[in-house]
Amino acid sequence: MRLVADGATPTSRLVLVKDLETDDGYAFGLANPLFLAIGDRIAFESDKLVVLRVSGERLWPTGDWSTRCGPRSLRRR
Repeated sequence: MRLVADGATPTSRLVLVKDLETDDGYAFGLANPLFLAIGDRIAFESDKLVVLRVSGERLWPTGDWSTRCGPRSLRRR
């Protein structure tokens, strides 16, 4: 499923997230899987993932950046 990490686009269904890939070949791997509920929104602020819950709660799940393709595959951002 494609998720838009703009902080404004809500998820349309319950989603289990283990990692998020960007269009430019990077990936943010979560330390622990995360459930996104219907209506939750995600964003990246200062290279950190932020989950904006429907309730107004903000979460900052831990994780690491890496690359997914190319000669520097699996190196940190």
